[in-house]
Amino acid sequence: MIHRTARPPRPEPPRPRPRRPRALAVTAASVAVGAGVALAFAGCGLVGPTPVSTIGMVDFDTPLPVPPIAESTVAADGTRVFSLEAQAGTTEFAPGVPSETWGFDGAYLGPTIVAERGERIRVDVANALDEPTTVHWHGMHLPAEMDGGPHQMVDPGETWSPEWEVDQQAATLWYHPHPHGETEQHVARGLAGMFLVRDDVEAALPLPREYGVDDLPVIVQDAAFTDDGRLESAPRGFAGRMGDELVVNGARAPYAEVEAEVVRLRLLNASTARTYAFGWEDGRAVDVIATDGGLLEASVALDRVVLSPGERAEVLVRMTPGEELRLQSVMTPEAAGLKPPIAAMNGATDAFDVLELRAAEALDPAPDLPERLRELPEVAEDAVATTRTFRLDGFEINGGTMRMDHVDETVTLDTTERWIVENAGEMPHSFHVHDVQFRIGAIDAAPPPAELAGWKDTILVRPGSRYELILRFEDFADPATPYMYHCHLLQHEDQGMMGQFVVVEPGQRATMTEETNDDHAH
Repeated sequence: MIHRTARPPRPEPPRPRPRRPRALAVTAASVAVGAGVALAFAGCGLVGPTPVSTIGMVDFDTPLPVPPIAESTVAADGTRVFSLEAQAGTTEFAPGVPSETWGFDGAYLGPTIVAERGERIRVDVANALDEPTTVHWHGMHLPAEMDGGPHQMVDPGETWSPEWEVDQQAATLWYHPHPHGETEQHVARGLAGMFLVRDDVEAALPLPREYGVDDLPVIVQDAAFTDDGRLESAPRGFAGRMGDELVVNGARAPYAEVEAEVVRLRLLNASTARTYAFGWEDGRAVDVIATDGGLLEASVALDRVVLSPGERAEVLVRMTPGEELRLQSVMTPEAAGLKPPIAAMNGATDAFDVLELRAAEALDPAPDLPERLRELPEVAEDAVATTRTFRLDGFEINGGTMRMDHVDETVTLDTTERWIVENAGEMPHSFHVHDVQFRIGAIDAAPPPAELAGWKDTILVRPGSRYELILRFEDFADPATPYMYHCHLLQHEDQGMMGQFVVVEPGQRATMTEETNDDHAH
C-alpha cells in the first residue's frame, strides 16, 4: 500500500462534486452523420450523453486504493498457484451509501497477479455469483483452452483451473470476464484486475518498481452515480455506456501521496466504451515507456497518451518536493477521429480530472533512464505468408456477427500473418486479438508513431483508418478450441462484433465446424 504521512488540511473549501448532466435525445442531424449505426440506435430510442467536464470541479479527498498483490502457493511440481473468486458485494463510492457491485476476492475489482517470465502458473477461478461468468487473461500468450473466452464459462458454484507457462516479456496485462453477450455488464459491475509479468530485462533497468509506492496501478473506469452517490446505469452513446465521473482503482476523487522523485503509473483503460487522452494539467510531457505488450525501445514524450478500452500504457513522471500534480483526460474530436456531432455523443469532447499526485517534502532520488530500454525485433513483414482483411462496420466484422459454433479464420502454426483492419464506418472501434501480441506495420500506409511501434494487443481504429498488423503464431495449435478477435467496446462485442480463429498444424482443419470462411485471406 502507499505509505501516507500526516498532511495539513488544504486551505481552499471543498469543491462540489460535478452534477450529472442529463442525456440529450439524438437529433436527426446527428443520426444522419452516424449512418446505419446511428439509425439503429435512434430506432431503439437510445440517447447520447451531453459533453462533460470535471476539470477543476473534483475535490481529491480519497486516498488512492491499491489492489493487493494476489497471494500464491507453490505446488510440489513447482507450479505457482493463485486463486480468484468472483463474488457479489457492496461498495461505498460515497460514505454510507452502498452500491451493489461484483469483484474478485472482494466487492469490487480484484487483486493484482504478479508472475515471472518462465514460471508455470495455475489460477483456480471459483464462481460464487448466481450466474455463469468467465475470466479472460487479456494480453496473455497461452493455449486456447486456457484463454478464458466465451468457451471457458464457469458455472455458479464451479471452479475452473487454467494452467500455463508465462512466456512473454514484462508487461502490464489485465483480466476480466468474457461471457458472450454479457461482457459489458460483468465488467461494469467491477470484475477486473491487473496481471503483471516481470522479466530479467525489465528488472535490470533503473525503473520504479516498488508496487503501490513508486509503481502505481491506475485502473480507470467511468461511471454514473445518483445525487447521493449510489452507482447507477450510465446513459448509452453509440460506443456504449458513458459515465460522467471517473473511478480509479474503485475510488472517486483519488489522490496518491508519493515519496519518490520518479513515479511509474500503469494506466489501464478498464472502461467499457470510453476512450481517454491522458496528460498532465501543467502541460508537461507524458513520458511513455511501455504499451500493451511491454517496454518500448525508448521512452516517448507525448502531449497526451490516447487509450481506448482495453489498452494500457506505462508512464513515468518526475516530481519535485511538495508538488501537487493532476492527471487529466481531455478528449477531442481530432484525437478520436470523429465528426463533431458523433464525437459529442461518444465521449470525445469530454474532459476529466483523474488523479492527484502529492509529493512529500523530501523525495527519494531516482537515476536517469538509459536511452535504450529494450531491443525489439524488426517488424517481420518479409516473412508474411497470409494476409487477411477485417472490415469493421456497424456491429459487424466482414459483414457478419459472432457465432459460437463457427470458425471464421484458420491459422497455420509457425507462420507470420498480416491482418488488415479497416474501419469502414463513422463510429469508433477498439480491435483486440487474443493469443498473440502483434506489431503494427503501417497505419494508413505510413509507419506507426513511436508510441505504437512496440508490442500491442489492442488498437483504437478510428473511422476511415486502415491498420496493418503483423502477427506471429509459433505455438499452441488446437483445431478444436478457438481464440477471439473483436471490438473491445464491450457493447459492440456483446452485439456480436467478434469472430473466432483457430491455430492448427500444417494440413489440419478446424474441428469445431467445417464451415470456415477464409475468402478474405490470401
